[in-house]
Amino acid sequence: MTQKPALVPKDLVLPFILITSLFALWGFANDITNPMVAAFKRVLELNNVQASWVQMAFYGGYFTMALPAAFFIKKYSYKTGVLLGLGLYAFGACLFYPAAAWESYGFFLAALYILTFGLAFLETTANPYILSMGPEATATQRLNLAQAFNPMGALAGLFVAKTFILNSLQSNNTDENGNIIYDGLDEVAKAVIRTNDLMVIRNPYVILGLVVIAIFVLIAMMKMPESKGGSGRVDFGPTMKRLLSNRNFVEGTFAQMFYVGAQIMVWTYIYQYAESIGITTYNAVNYAYASLGIFLVGRWVCTFLMRVISPTKLLAAFALLAIGFTLGAIFLQGITGLYSLVGISFAMSLMFPTIYGIALDGLGEDSKFAAAYLVMAIVGGAIMPTLQGMILDLGGSGYTDTLILGVPEVNFSFFLPLTCFLMVFLFAMRVRKVVK
Repeated sequence: MTQKPALVPKDLVLPFILITSLFALWGFANDITNPMVAAFKRVLELNNVQASWVQMAFYGGYFTMALPAAFFIKKYSYKTGVLLGLGLYAFGACLFYPAAAWESYGFFLAALYILTFGLAFLETTANPYILSMGPEATATQRLNLAQAFNPMGALAGLFVAKTFILNSLQSNNTDENGNIIYDGLDEVAKAVIRTNDLMVIRNPYVILGLVVIAIFVLIAMMKMPESKGGSGRVDFGPTMKRLLSNRNFVEGTFAQMFYVGAQIMVWTYIYQYAESIGITTYNAVNYAYASLGIFLVGRWVCTFLMRVISPTKLLAAFALLAIGFTLGAIFLQGITGLYSLVGISFAMSLMFPTIYGIALDGLGEDSKFAAAYLVMAIVGGAIMPTLQGMILDLGGSGYTDTLILGVPEVNFSFFLPLTCFLMVFLFAMRVRKVVK
């Protein structure tokens, strides 16, 4: 009887564990940052557009660095790419210390931007690195195992945001009538609270930076597989010509951009939506927990369903489900609308990996650069939240200052993710027609 090849060879178990930890690290960074939009808005008294610059800086870093990362790992080893990514990640996180000392919003944004340079390197490098750590027959299983740690990091990020940041912000304190005390203070009192709260925001990021430095040292000292991301030769022009002639790749890249934009809007503005119906930012994290929880359940459900239903058909069905939930978030006001907003996460669960797989299907060696462009498509998470913030500011800096189509502007703003899900649906239907 033929023996099944090992998932991870014994001599690579420790390197595999170290690289797998990176999946949790960027999941942590993603989900500790989403609540920071509301936190910075309160502490620094920003309008909604200014607060959304947090996501612009965070996801803009992915767009800036994904393609350089692809060139780098094609020329050098995966290990070198991982170390550079960790170095940029740690540097950006530690910059939160001087940013808090200077009390500069621009400095915080620059720190986030540099931090995500590192995340772009890690996401572009770690996936193929995991694939290379063992027999080709078990490569997919290895990657699935590593990716399972990403949502664990995401849940940890939400936990830290709620427990150690949002729960400790003095600017969130209310009086016996539920009014925010911070809003009625004079400038001197506000300055004291602002200094305290910016240090509260700073500390988890600085601790995270120190953890990343420790992992950097471990990986630097550890003997790792020295596989390259390619031959080292970069034929960029011919590669781009082939990619641009592939309709699935081009349309898939745009579909991914719309999807990521929708995901970040749903997960960012759930706090503002909750606040508009009288739920504090601290308690709104519970709904973010629920969103992530059903997102994970959806991943498992879709893994089972794909055994009997084609990915393109599932993508179209779940895009329609997302459209239905989003319409509920827009037109069903109160707690029912919030439940609908949470429900969108279940519909989003299969979208990223399914679009990713369709776009890369059959690209061969070109998939290395194609994958970098799909990482760059994360820029949708930078652009879309800012546009939604502009809608929220139409009647003022609040969330229910004016009615549009009979609903508050915070509800109406979810027409943006609705449009994004419609684009994903059209992509799925077009690909499904081709497959048929």
